[in-house]
Amino acid sequence: MFITTKGRNALKIMIDLARGGEGYISLADVAERQKESLKYLETSAKQLSAAGLIVSARGKLGGYKLAKKPEEYTVAEIITAAEGSLAPVSCLDGSTPCENAGNCLSLPLWRELDEVIMNFLNSKSLADLIK
Repeated sequence: MFITTKGRNALKIMIDLARGGEGYISLADVAERQKESLKYLETSAKQLSAAGLIVSARGKLGGYKLAKKPEEYTVAEIITAAEGSLAPVSCLDGSTPCENAGNCLSLPLWRELDEVIMNFLNSKSLADLIK
């Protein structure tokens, strides 16, 4: 598992929106506060919006805001919205069936690691990150 810039930026956006309160927040303001490229944050915001984690509004008072309360989000759902699978090996991400799964002596290790990772990320909420 490797969390890329997409996953880290998704978390930055969500944390910034959670700290900003109930109203819409300009992504340009988020980019300035987070010292990130607006272009990169726009890509992450589109992924978060497509996953239903944030909502957007156009216009002078527009921007983005959370779709739910911060305590209703897990870190796992935020990162997977941006990254896709967080499986430590490709044979567990569901996209490529492994021909050797029945004989793989290391597969139980990778399954256990995947479970530990997901349990940890699911145990952390967005509210935890803004405390």
